[in-house]
Amino acid sequence: MRRRNTHTSWYLVAAFLSATILASCGGSTGERSATKRVVQDGTEATTVVGADPLPSWGDSAAKDAIVDFVSRVTDPASPDFVPAAERLATFDNDGTLWSEKPLYFQLLFAMDRVKAMGPEHPEWKEKQPFKSALEGDMETLASTGKRGLMELLMASHAGMTTVEFEQVVRDWISTARHPELERPYTELVFQPMLEVLEYLRFNGFRTFIVSGGGIEFMRPWVEKIYGIPPEQVVGSSIQVEYEVRDREPALVRLPEIDFIDDKEGKPVGIHKFIGRRPIAAFGNSDGDFQMLEWTTAGDGARLGILIHHTDAEREWAYDRDSHVGSLSRGLDEAEDRGWIVVDMKDDWKTIY
Repeated sequence: MRRRNTHTSWYLVAAFLSATILASCGGSTGERSATKRVVQDGTEATTVVGADPLPSWGDSAAKDAIVDFVSRVTDPASPDFVPAAERLATFDNDGTLWSEKPLYFQLLFAMDRVKAMGPEHPEWKEKQPFKSALEGDMETLASTGKRGLMELLMASHAGMTTVEFEQVVRDWISTARHPELERPYTELVFQPMLEVLEYLRFNGFRTFIVSGGGIEFMRPWVEKIYGIPPEQVVGSSIQVEYEVRDREPALVRLPEIDFIDDKEGKPVGIHKFIGRRPIAAFGNSDGDFQMLEWTTAGDGARLGILIHHTDAEREWAYDRDSHVGSLSRGLDEAEDRGWIVVDMKDDWKTIY
């Protein structure tokens, strides 16, 4: 009985000290200091979410808009307060969370697969987009867009099980290097966006990827790199069917498109696979326009962010005339729609 009272008293002391420490931090939920464990590239690192939750961002209207939005929707006393269950944020992947030049990285993955399989398919030498992939003609291949990517994937992975494909992706992402920067692709993720993901999750948001890229290409590695679990990834897909092979059940990939999660497809994918309209959306191209439009058309506080690639020295500078990640309509209409355009050169202290 005496031990129980002693234990209880120590518990109360600990609780009091914890409350005192938290109170001394002051501020709203978005400003409160806390230590979190973040896993990136398989390594645990301690990060502090404190007075400056976005340390890789320079002082700018874009950073202020993000912090102000989070503060308003997480403050119970605010008229813009949003319950945690409704705090959803969606992110495009290519060009928003990691780079996308000279081609979408998944397209470079598909090129490597086509080259490896080329000797078995002599007909590919004269057929696009396979001809460009075999010749390493990135400009022509880039002009084929997401549908060209899907055609390469369908042809190069038809008949493969989902488990086999996942292993192929894991092997590639762990060994392949960017053709120009000569760095692993997982090192080409944007540090400022990793901070946004952590900041939102710290404040009760669920973060989703909604990308035109292949869903089964992203799922094997995004949790390790972004902290986003595979069930919170929406992407383009090819059809899959259930089979029993050697008395073992398997899901087999078919050479037929199932869903293209790009442009008008993004709001459809959000509705179909998530089932709730997000209150914040982040993109970088006109392929994300409809996702931002759908998100910011909802009631209450809303946030639409476009990442504008303006840094030719640290990354790439492109927008309207680019085959990859073209941004034209978004630039023209962002101001009228209340969307924030992030200038990578001016707004980000660091890129990777």
